Amino acid sequence: MDSVFRLLLRLLLIPIGLLAAILSGVAIILFGQWRIGALADQNFTPETWIAVMEALFTGTFLVTFLVCVMWLVGLVGVLFAETFAVRSWIFHVANGAVSAFVGAWLFPTVSGEASPPADPFYILAAGLAGGLVYWLVAGWSAGFWRPLRPAQALPRTPAPPAA
Repeated sequence: MDSVFRLLLRLLLIPIGLLAAILSGVAIILFGQWRIGALADQNFTPETWIAVMEALFTGTFLVTFLVCVMWLVGLVGVLFAETFAVRSWIFHVANGAVSAFVGAWLFPTVSGEASPPADPFYILAAGLAGGLVYWLVAGWSAGFWRPLRPAQALPRTPAPPAA
């Protein structure tokens, strides 16, 4: 019964961890690279505010798609971690960074061709944050077969007295 519960727990935690990682990556790109927090200081007309909100709404969907592409690449590392019970936060953060670069490289530009990202700082930051958030939610207990706590040693029986 314990193994069934552990399997159900993994099937629930992995998608929640991926969703949390995607949301953290989107937040890093929106607030870091796009600096949408600085828009509140602007004196825009109401028509301009409507145009800005439409652009942010549309752009958020595009950034979410970009981060989802990044985490599709990251699923390779997640499956590796689940298969071999890799629970290291360094592994998950590195997986996030590598998958962010590969996913950004695969994401097509306006011309339709894949190209390297122009500003890799926020791509790296989104990958690192996503990997850390995934580890905090689901990666710390990765693996189906490996127990969370080490098994306790069996008590030793004393050796018979020498004759």
